[in-house]
Amino acid sequence: MKIYKKEFLLTLEKVFTVVSLLLYSGGPLTVIVSGGASQGDGEAADLNTSSIQLVFMLIYLITVLLLLCRWKKAISILSQVSFSWIILLLSALSIFWSAAPEVTLIRSVALLGTTLFGMYFATRYTLQEQLHLAKWMFMLAIVLSLLFAVALPKFGIMGGVHSGTLRGIYTHKNVFGKILSLAGVNFLLSASTKKSNGKFLWFMFGLSIICLVMTRSSSSMLSFTSLIVIFLGLRILRSPIIAVPPVLSAIALICINLYLFIQNNLNTLLGSIGKDATLTGRGDLWPLIWDKIWQRPWVGYGFSGFWQGLDGESASVWYASQWTPPNAHNGFLDLWLDLGLLGIIIFFMGFFSLLFKCLKYIRITKTPEGFWPAICLFYLILINLTETSLLIQNNMFWILYVAAEVSMVVVNNQKLNFLHS
Repeated sequence: MKIYKKEFLLTLEKVFTVVSLLLYSGGPLTVIVSGGASQGDGEAADLNTSSIQLVFMLIYLITVLLLLCRWKKAISILSQVSFSWIILLLSALSIFWSAAPEVTLIRSVALLGTTLFGMYFATRYTLQEQLHLAKWMFMLAIVLSLLFAVALPKFGIMGGVHSGTLRGIYTHKNVFGKILSLAGVNFLLSASTKKSNGKFLWFMFGLSIICLVMTRSSSSMLSFTSLIVIFLGLRILRSPIIAVPPVLSAIALICINLYLFIQNNLNTLLGSIGKDATLTGRGDLWPLIWDKIWQRPWVGYGFSGFWQGLDGESASVWYASQWTPPNAHNGFLDLWLDLGLLGIIIFFMGFFSLLFKCLKYIRITKTPEGFWPAICLFYLILINLTETSLLIQNNMFWILYVAAEVSMVVVNNQKLNFLHS
């Protein structure tokens, strides 16, 4: 009886993890609360997000309780994590210079809760289990999205300026596109594991590509293609050491020639995917953002302190651009706006340190899940070039970044224990 009870509780914990990841990915609460409003359809209105906030507060509470259940292990591991704690502390301290201190306080608490979930995810589950649970979340997101599109088209299909595009359980086609891009690589890795249902996972891989095409999100399609190329490139790290330098040199040469080709044919290439040289207005927006950055370059406007509509520092950008963007459409510019050059330096110090550890881990392992942390890091860079998914509360991509950092601590501890045993 005790065994069955324990198995039930473990299964319940996994269900909580998968559902939480789904909610952190952005669906389906927000699109439901919005009533299926779409960009440019005249229905968008200020959302009453109190119910969504209550759901996430419940997730924070359960996360803390689960960490406390294994508090000795959690403290031992999390005390060795550095950069996530530092950037978190800087975000909280930014309340003292924030342009919107109340918003900074509330969202700093939410960022703490989000970060703790990432830490719980990595301390509770091995990398193989993380890959497996993420796989279930992606499958659930795709299945629910198709159900929404068929049974509740007002929610699952966009109207307005993007009429007819698939958004599934998300508020925008680009959000669904970001999820699908990473899902495809997850299915690819999962299909390579020994205990996988290969045919079904290859089917899911194909279905994710079909859904990606249906979103008509050109940036997500480009990110997905880039991610596949990066994955194939990372496989080289498992080649014999003598083969690595010439192969990397060849890749570098190809990348240089590709860059020169793109630079010389930029307008033609962008036109072929329905874009212009301004990247749908981003090229006009970013110079305005830089002007605001240089007004407070060192510590920024405080965490989430800049984009407050017409009531905040963003008002001048809205008036000048004749556009009402909710963010800079570039995660690094938004990080600079939030925490200044100090935040940028701290983040990239942590990022490159972590990336080196992830690449080293690929080299010393032979399992498919060994690629997962590095894939998540590279994808974080890709999606933040034209969207903002960096250091955001209640965001799955920040969770995956934190989980990667904590996982490398766990891996290093296991290695040291093995050497001393």
